[in-house]
Amino acid sequence: MLATGALTHSNCIVGQSDIWTMISPFPKSASAAGEGHIVVRLLPHDVSALESITYQYPLKLISPTVKATQQSVVVFLLSYGGGLVGGDQVNLRIDIQSLARLSIVTQGHTKIFKPAIPGTITRQKLSVDIQDGAALCLLPDPVQPFEGSLYEQGQAFHLNGSASLCLLDWVTHGRAARGENWDLLKWTGRNEIWLKNQGTGLKDRLLVRDTVLLDGTPKSAHTMPLREAMHGHAIFGTLILRGPLTNSLGEFFRTEFSALPRIGARDFRTTEERQKSAERSALERWRATRIQQESQDGVLWSAANVRSCMVIKFGAATVEAGRNWIGSMLAQEASLERNFGEDALLCVR
Repeated sequence: MLATGALTHSNCIVGQSDIWTMISPFPKSASAAGEGHIVVRLLPHDVSALESITYQYPLKLISPTVKATQQSVVVFLLSYGGGLVGGDQVNLRIDIQSLARLSIVTQGHTKIFKPAIPGTITRQKLSVDIQDGAALCLLPDPVQPFEGSLYEQGQAFHLNGSASLCLLDWVTHGRAARGENWDLLKWTGRNEIWLKNQGTGLKDRLLVRDTVLLDGTPKSAHTMPLREAMHGHAIFGTLILRGPLTNSLGEFFRTEFSALPRIGARDFRTTEERQKSAERSALERWRATRIQQESQDGVLWSAANVRSCMVIKFGAATVEAGRNWIGSMLAQEASLERNFGEDALLCVR
C-alpha cells in the first residue's frame, strides 16, 4: 500500500512483466552530499532545543529527546560505517542562538580509511556561529587515520560577545592492533577562533589560528620519519577554551601547569616542612597522584593563554592514557558537567 506518491504505467515489455515507475511528490534536495546544518535555540524555562537539524550521506546526525532537566542539547556526530572513505567531503554548519547551549559528541573514533585512488583527500569542514551568551562544548572521540590515509580538517568558530567554547581536537597513531604507528600519508587539522565585531562594516578579530600538520610521506634520508618525530606518543591533542562558561576550567589548567615540577628543580624544604606537606588538601593529594600517573603514562602537556583563549596541548604514550588524562582533568574541575551535563563528557570517560 502506498501512502504517498503516484504511479505511472509503461507499456514496455520485459519478459511477461510490466514496468511501474514511482514518481516522488517531494522536491529534490538542494543540499550536496556530506552537508549538514544544526540550529539550536533557547526555549522558555531556559531549556535549549533543536530548531532544525539536516544532514546528507556520508554525514549522520542524531539527537536524543530533549529533557527539561538537561543543561544542553546533545548531538551525536556520526558517519556511516564508522568512518570516512577516500574522497568523502563533509561540510557541517552550526548556529547556536543567544543563550542556548549545544554539546557535540561521537560514538567512537572517526576512522579515516586509505583511499582506493592514490592521492584522493578526505575532508571535513566545520563552521560554527555562537551568539552572545550561547555556548558550544565539542568533545568528540579522537580521529583515527589508517595507514596510507590523506585527511584535511578545517574548523572555524565565530563567537559573539560573551559566547563560550570548549573545543577538543585530537588524533591517534592509527590501528595499534595492526601495528600501525603514524603510518598515515598526511593529516592536516586547522582550528580558528574568531571574535565577531558588533560594529557595522568592522572585520571579525582572529583570536587563535592553530594548525597541526602530520606528514608521513616518504622523505629524504636526512629527514626524521613521522613516527620518530612523535617521540613515542600514540595520541596528540589540542584543547581550546574561551568564554565565561570555560573561564574556571582554563584557570584550573593554568594553575595545574604552574604546579608541575620543573626539570632540574631541587627540593630545598626542611624535614619538618616535608612532614607538614604530608597533611595536604584533597586537591594536593589528587595532584600528586596525577603527576605520578603522568610520568608512568608518558603524558606531556602545556597550557598557555592566547588572546583570551586558553590553549592546552597534550600527548601520551597510549590512546587510553591520553583519554584518561584529559578525562580526569575535566572531571576534577567539574564545571563542564555542571554547565553542559554529563552526556557532554561521554567521549572522555
